[in-house]
Amino acid sequence: MIQTFPQPKRQYQEIGIKLYEEFCRKNFQVGDKLPTERDIAERFDISRAVVREALIMLELMELIEIRKGSGIYLIKQLDEEQPEGELASSIEKDDVGPFEMMQARQLLESHVAEFAATQATKKDILKMRQALELEKQNLEMSDLNIGTSNLNMETPSHDGDKLFHLAIAEATQNSVLIDLVENLWTRRENSPMWKQLHTHITDPSYRKQWLVDHENILLAIQQKKPDLARQSMWRHLENVKDSLLALSEHQDPNFDGFLFSSNPVQI
Repeated sequence: MIQTFPQPKRQYQEIGIKLYEEFCRKNFQVGDKLPTERDIAERFDISRAVVREALIMLELMELIEIRKGSGIYLIKQLDEEQPEGELASSIEKDDVGPFEMMQARQLLESHVAEFAATQATKKDILKMRQALELEKQNLEMSDLNIGTSNLNMETPSHDGDKLFHLAIAEATQNSVLIDLVENLWTRRENSPMWKQLHTHITDPSYRKQWLVDHENILLAIQQKKPDLARQSMWRHLENVKDSLLALSEHQDPNFDGFLFSSNPVQI
């Protein structure tokens, strides 16, 4: 008998419950290949991003394994070995899906950049430049690590990336906006979902495009062009989303379009 679970807070949790119940109902066995992301997205009429988040949830619970280039496999027998309480506990956790978090950042930070372009001082611009310099150093260290045979190398640092985005928020001279941006970064750093997504991404070289994006954002703010600053930040976070989707893909990276390629609230 399938348990009635708590009301999910997030869409990915709702889909995770439905997938769990489907796997039980269809009596999948350990080692069985499960439906593809494409099939799940089409049947539930949802985006690939939500499907990916639901699978990450089940992966964190060690129910499934996502094998790059192969597919999704059941690794624990749900009707015998999986305590239903673990799924209920997972649903009660306040962990935002990584792509839902990216969408929130995209909506907020594009307008933060727009406002920063009207308020930034020379000191703010200097702080942004220093953050970009640190980001370049982070990337150089990543390149050195890739060139070694050290299989236990540390996760590449995102200090410069974070400092750049916080510097833009600080340039608004608005403490509420600063707190909002800081909160999103804190949630990202403390998110098991975010960390699990990155276990499928082995090559950090994609971050070089982010550095170019940051340079474009800085130029727009420095030139006091609010519209261009907003558009540049929007495009940057769209590039981040695209990179994360593509690099964590285990089968077909092309069946879905942009999750939010243009600003839905922009007139």
